[in-house]
Amino acid sequence: MTVIKRIEVIRDSSLFSNITTFIILFYACVLGFKTVDEVETQYSFLLLLSDYFVTIYFVFELAIKMIAEKKFKNFFKSSWNVFDFVIVFITLLPLESSGFAAIARLLRVFRVLRVFTSRPELKKIIDMLVKAIPSIIDIVILMFIIFYIYAIIGNFYFRDLPSGLWENFLISMLTLFRVLTFEDWTDVMYEAMEVYPWAWAYFVTFIIIAAFVFFNLFVAVIIGEMQKLQDEELKEEIHEDSRKLDLILEEMKNLKKEINELKSIK
Repeated sequence: MTVIKRIEVIRDSSLFSNITTFIILFYACVLGFKTVDEVETQYSFLLLLSDYFVTIYFVFELAIKMIAEKKFKNFFKSSWNVFDFVIVFITLLPLESSGFAAIARLLRVFRVLRVFTSRPELKKIIDMLVKAIPSIIDIVILMFIIFYIYAIIGNFYFRDLPSGLWENFLISMLTLFRVLTFEDWTDVMYEAMEVYPWAWAYFVTFIIIAAFVFFNLFVAVIIGEMQKLQDEELKEEIHEDSRKLDLILEEMKNLKKEINELKSIK
């Protein structure tokens, strides 16, 4: 087995993926400890050493992925590889000793996002969500229209309420978002019902439409994309099994031919 082939096996191994995931989670803990002043003061050297270790490992991991490619340019054909490269490259920039130290510390937080690329399962989930974006955008547009209509109605009827939750269109939109999240929405409803007893119908219909119907639409879109992903994986498995079966049949055919030739010789 050639060196490139060995590196390729390492890159595709689950052990390598698990180690990378563990180190990313370890670094997430380090970043958390850095937010505690006492810990950062007492263990500053260990935290700095951990930061250097993670940086070196990320460079090592990126080098393995690059070397494992048959052609170097193929590495950048994957958007996930580009994502990894950008994060590692940015965090290697010497910004700590410059006026951009705060930005450098902020950029290091994005290293934790590399957990998405270290786990193939997470990659599939993110890819699924990306594919679902067009459908989600349509649902959001429809949801905005519902918010817009209800905000106008709410502002028209409830603008004089003492709480000021319906003072203008924008505040009405925020109030509806509060109702959508069920954050003390009954207080908002009861205040309106003191002046307009029928106001319950306004809030109940909004919750049914916005909270229940649209929430289920979001779930339906995501489940649909997951089903498509599973169907694609199943097709790939069937195609791979079919290819293996064809190879076996071809070998059996060749073997039978060789046996017949041996018989004819005898």
